[in-house]
Amino acid sequence: MEDKNKLLEEILEDVDEEMTDEEIIHLLLDRKLAKKEIKTKLTVGEKTADNLAKFAGSWTFIIIFMTVLVIWMMYNSMTSKHFDPYPFILLNLILSCLAAIQAPIIMMSQNRQEEKDRARAENDYRVNVKTEIILSDLHVKIDQLLKNQEEILKNQKDKI
Repeated sequence: MEDKNKLLEEILEDVDEEMTDEEIIHLLLDRKLAKKEIKTKLTVGEKTADNLAKFAGSWTFIIIFMTVLVIWMMYNSMTSKHFDPYPFILLNLILSCLAAIQAPIIMMSQNRQEEKDRARAENDYRVNVKTEIILSDLHVKIDQLLKNQEEILKNQKDKI
């Protein structure tokens, strides 16, 4: 509720005390509340994080990764020139290092995406509040029109 009041205060900054409700609503209609998305230039690290997160979350990555693992295990199990015998200690070390590097990079990408999502949600909230105010005003006007129509019908019936 506090956010809504704060937003209403922001909307009504330009309102004069002498303005009618209708003028205030028109001022609200003319004012855009959604903030433009600020596009910042991404650093090399941010681009890398985004690309890695995109690739690591794809079926292509999973298929390639599983293929490499199977080939590694088959080669080291079935040939006499194995460089990483059965418990596959080297493979485990590589997988651990990959996970240790990949996880924070993906988290960086997700954090930036979360910031974008938060900004979009704020814009959606602003537009929703504006829409709610306008709809409330329209509801009041329709109620007034219905009341006036009933009075007109009543007056006509009395005259007839």
